[in-house]
Amino acid sequence: MAGFLTTHVLDTARGCPAEGLEIALYRLDGESRVHLKTLVTNDDGRTDEQILSETEFSTGVYELVFQAGDYLRASGQAGAEPLFLDEVPIRFGISEASHYHVPLLLSPFGFSTYRGS
Repeated sequence: MAGFLTTHVLDTARGCPAEGLEIALYRLDGESRVHLKTLVTNDDGRTDEQILSETEFSTGVYELVFQAGDYLRASGQAGAEPLFLDEVPIRFGISEASHYHVPLLLSPFGFSTYRGS
């Protein structure tokens, strides 16, 4: 199946890519949640490799968990504990062989995502 998965994390509070943000990928199968890999964003807010490459790609339900709290603490944006945003999970379905791009726009008090291109 020729598809792949990527992301791009932008820090909307500072107006720059979110460098050094850890992202975990899980595959969901019924009640089972299997960790597939963990990656870290580079200086452009992207991972150095595709999150799911063409050889790893398959349809199904996935979850990306963005470690927003660790990033916000490291960038000096964290407020009082507990943080409003700590882990940001995004659960989504992959239904066809295609490029799936799941970006995250992040600030200390909000986030948004969409299916990008």
